[in-house]
Amino acid sequence: MPTPTTHGPPRLPPGPAMPPLIQAIHLALRPAAFLDSCARRYGDCFTIGVPGMARQVVFSHPDAIREIFADDGDALQAGRANVILKPVLGSFSLLVLDGPRHRRDRRLLLPPLHGERMRSFAEDIRSTADRAIDRWPLGVPFPLHREMQAITLEVIFRVVFGLGDDGRFSELRARLIELIAVASNAVWLMPWMQHAGGGWLPWGRILRLQGEIRRLLGAEIARRRAADSDAGADVLSMLLQARDEDGTALTDDELCDEMVTLLVAGHETTATALAWAVHHILAHPPVHAAIAAELTAARHQGLAYDARLAQLTFLDATIKETLRLNPIIPEVGRQLDRPMRIGGRDLPAGVVAAASIYLAHRRPESWPDPDCFSPERFIGRRPSPEEFLPFGGGIRRCVGTAFALYEMRCVLARVLERATLVPAPGYRARIVRRSVTLAPSAGMPVVVTRRSDACTS
Repeated sequence: MPTPTTHGPPRLPPGPAMPPLIQAIHLALRPAAFLDSCARRYGDCFTIGVPGMARQVVFSHPDAIREIFADDGDALQAGRANVILKPVLGSFSLLVLDGPRHRRDRRLLLPPLHGERMRSFAEDIRSTADRAIDRWPLGVPFPLHREMQAITLEVIFRVVFGLGDDGRFSELRARLIELIAVASNAVWLMPWMQHAGGGWLPWGRILRLQGEIRRLLGAEIARRRAADSDAGADVLSMLLQARDEDGTALTDDELCDEMVTLLVAGHETTATALAWAVHHILAHPPVHAAIAAELTAARHQGLAYDARLAQLTFLDATIKETLRLNPIIPEVGRQLDRPMRIGGRDLPAGVVAAASIYLAHRRPESWPDPDCFSPERFIGRRPSPEEFLPFGGGIRRCVGTAFALYEMRCVLARVLERATLVPAPGYRARIVRRSVTLAPSAGMPVVVTRRSDACTS
């Protein structure tokens, strides 16, 4: 657990000497290479800076990460560290809240995304994937990342709103897609870019789109409240009925921001992870063959679809190895409310202590031959939360972790059952930044060489 410092003003650990603006450019254009170079030069701990934001001390050693995750959120505040997300997600988003407010909202959001409720969406996920696969062109390259985004957005609409096929949320869907497209460039979220420009500059478009999204969500919340029906299976219906220990419900503004958070974070990150998973499966024929054999064996058991998914041990290991080698979020940060000692370093109040997911997943003492893609690492082994942290950790671990892993298993199983994919000719995947995520370059183009239209069971 982090401890308060007891002596004079601490000096920050060493880091790149280049100006903060140049560091920001490196983080935007070559994020993985920049982190790798810092780790090679400075080791387990180094300081980086971006204009207009708090200095960030990056840790990758499991002991330091354990200390960061052990805090209860009062001294190390993730919401303050995530302030860059507030323009997109809103002031009441779980990701930008701290302290008792965060703990209360987290307790209300967790139940709809776990257990039997989560597994009840298996058929919806499968049918959504099937409709997308049916649209994929044969024999010509197309960006798989975009297609995975379409699948995961449709799934999250069904999960959050209980959406049918009536097109009632078409305008909301369109505005969300536009917002994500604008915000995919993290530069537009930086403090020095926050000028509305009459609504036509990127920052102005973000504000306009967020206002339109909140209007549409507010209308849906009002409609549900007026209906005054019992909670349905979707997340919004359950949250409308949820009460904290004092019997207090979420306000309309709180519901709006949490819905935006689930819609944006709940589909963009999963789609990116799916694209990376397909990339690694196609790049490693023995992995592809092992998954195909597992899918065939599970199908021949005659089990219900949800029960079949539970048999896919190697596919599950492949997903986890994908998240190890290509974590979607490179780090999780906590801003110090007071001076503290973390990882043997005395840090002043105000700096951000960042647990580097990307670097922690590449430590050779935790992951031998760390650059090698090997799902077998996760067969019969459960790594510690400080070694494997694709969804963060401690009290800030992503509330959608269980659902995201389940959805990835559903979608990948269906894609690999129904479509024969190959990488687009000449394509070489690179890590690029999309907003706060690390995605495959150029949308990861692939070619469908064969599609099974008969595999419907």
